[in-house]
Amino acid sequence: MKKTFIIILSVLTIGFISCKKSSPTLTAAQQAGVDDGLIKTYISTHNIDSVKKDSASGIYYKIVAKGTGAYPTASSTVIVNYQGMLLNGSVFAPQGNLGSPLVDLISGWQIGLPFINTGGTIMLLLPSRYGYGDSSPSPTIPNNSVLIFTIQLISFTN
Repeated sequence: MKKTFIIILSVLTIGFISCKKSSPTLTAAQQAGVDDGLIKTYISTHNIDSVKKDSASGIYYKIVAKGTGAYPTASSTVIVNYQGMLLNGSVFAPQGNLGSPLVDLISGWQIGLPFINTGGTIMLLLPSRYGYGDSSPSPTIPNNSVLIFTIQLISFTN
């Protein structure tokens, strides 16, 4: 009798687990719309002025300091100081230095860094698809997170 009870309980448990509904996933267009709304709300709530939207990509940015000289390109290797945070204010990348080929960085940086020159500083408000999308590299960054970066371009080489 005990053996039969365990078998029935096991079958019912497997049945319930297999019927569990997964969380709904959004299409890329739906996620882009959600991200855009979140970014606009963040800009408004925090009274951030002079924010521009790149019409080709949909990223938002504010040039804090333009810098001088040439602009980096996709083939540049950049050296930057940066900080990354989520819309809720939690910092996932504290102020730090990075040296890397621009092509190896997230696409939001590839799009945004060429807006400033050496010595310039930019704030990037990146829709999730230009950050990590639905595959976060860390538990501190939820999937499909809008990311905010403040980046100072120290130097670059081509």
